[in-house]
Amino acid sequence: MSDYLGRVSEEQDFFKKILNKIPGFNGYVERQTRRTADKLLRDTIADRFEGLWQRISNLQREIISTKGVEEIGDLEVASIKLRQFIDRIRTASYGYTGFFDAIKVNTDELNAIYQYDLTFLDLEDNIKGSIDKIESTLDAEHLPEVVKNLVTLSQQCIDTFEKRKEVILQSAGEGIPPENN
Repeated sequence: MSDYLGRVSEEQDFFKKILNKIPGFNGYVERQTRRTADKLLRDTIADRFEGLWQRISNLQREIISTKGVEEIGDLEVASIKLRQFIDRIRTASYGYTGFFDAIKVNTDELNAIYQYDLTFLDLEDNIKGSIDKIESTLDAEHLPEVVKNLVTLSQQCIDTFEKRKEVILQSAGEGIPPENN
């Protein structure tokens, strides 16, 4: 996350650098930079998982053409879960883009949020490895076991996203109902 924050910070124009010297404006620019970095990170994660989802779709077509429909059930479950995750992280802007404005996030909470973001990237690697394994075992009898692992990893993406959301909601306090975020 710090790479994205740094990238956005470096792109501040001369005008913003001058205005950083104005009392109170620095906090606004910092929040705006964090929002932009958060959006950039989430878009990057969503794009990467979109590529994985496409690979699963291709695998589904291949399995249907070679083995038939009966082998496709769990792979479809994994595909749906990844699609849910991608859609949630890509459209999380209402709950997350402005949260630095309304919520005072302390360093521990911010670190927890960044840890979840790092977990997304680790899950990407694990899912990629699982898809690689499925591609290499298309003709083996272990295919159902490998596909179930992909389903588990896909669910972990959704669970991790929900835990990240909980950290943000806890920062907001008890007064904000989850359905409004």
